[in-house]
Amino acid sequence: MIDPAAIARDTAALVRAPSPTGDERPALERLGELVAGLGLEAELHEHDLAALRAHPGHPGEEAARDELLGLTVTLAGTRAGRVCLNGHVDVVGVGSVPWRHGPWSGAIEDGHVHGRGSVDMKGGVVAALHALAELRAGDHPEVVLQAVASEEDGGLGTFAALERDAAFDACLIPEPTAFEVVCAQAGALTFRATVRGRAAHAALRLEGRSALDRYVGLHLAIQAHERTINRDVEHPAMRALALPFPISVGRIDGGEWSSSVPDRVTFEGRLGVPPGTDLAAARVAFEAVLADGESPRPEVEWTGGQFAPGATPPEHPWVATVAAAVRAERGAPARLTGVPYGADMRQFCARGIPTVMVGTPGLELAHAVDERVEVADLAAVARIIVSALVAH
Repeated sequence: MIDPAAIARDTAALVRAPSPTGDERPALERLGELVAGLGLEAELHEHDLAALRAHPGHPGEEAARDELLGLTVTLAGTRAGRVCLNGHVDVVGVGSVPWRHGPWSGAIEDGHVHGRGSVDMKGGVVAALHALAELRAGDHPEVVLQAVASEEDGGLGTFAALERDAAFDACLIPEPTAFEVVCAQAGALTFRATVRGRAAHAALRLEGRSALDRYVGLHLAIQAHERTINRDVEHPAMRALALPFPISVGRIDGGEWSSSVPDRVTFEGRLGVPPGTDLAAARVAFEAVLADGESPRPEVEWTGGQFAPGATPPEHPWVATVAAAVRAERGAPARLTGVPYGADMRQFCARGIPTVMVGTPGLELAHAVDERVEVADLAAVARIIVSALVAH
């Protein structure tokens, strides 16, 4: 039987092992201890980082790292079939605002586990682990839990894990989804663009060409492009979202002196990519939007993680199986939906592996101060996973 107190204990222990993206070893080693404590066997392995970086499918990365580790737990099947449970243990930074509990406290209070990574997604990894332990007594396919690094900055950990082993007929990722069954995710590309102008004295600004003024025109063009890519949303799971494929400029820098016309503006942002759109085509289309007829053309660099979109057909039997497990647990039909952010789901979809994400509420707390997850929700996720795997 799934034990909520044990899930809370193990989630707290994993949260207490800090694992910012790029330094995940402490969390993976701690997870290995938790696996052993449940009577299962874990394999901690180091991937060939140089070979992965040279691979044509390298998904990009942002955090500095000198090693890439992964951990797998395999539960032998009693019948045919092979299913992957995948989750990441890397976490984002803790920010500069004080936390009610320390970010690495793992405090258990008022039915919640507190700390960075509790909801995104160390709690989900622990729920999956306890589901594996529960499954030992029943009839089930072979199940492999992949605990990965580097999800937050591009997905190199899952890419490496699938290069190592991709022989799965289905996958479930317990990301925080508020118990909605996510069967589609948008892609996301990060960019840096530089716009050139012509410097002049501010008192004679008509003699120059303000790069900032030029950027304003480009920003309007970017907004028009956002409307275009969101106009006819094809995937049914994405249609209900208010803005499935957002384009956001998050940073702008330019100018050198208040009394000079700026001759350079650099802006950085994120481009949403619809399912079914090739990343190369998305880049070409965006760069065409920035071609404003002036010379020189804006210079565009594609930086950091390169998240392709991914989707599983809503009518796929695996989607139905997981949705039925959610309904049995929650007592109401599961909502099939899509999400506007990048995730490791797309790496399974790209290999033809039907994949869904389903997990606890609390996405709004991910990456935030005072991140926390409700213990009862983690236990529910574990039971959903057990039900889905038994029914598969």
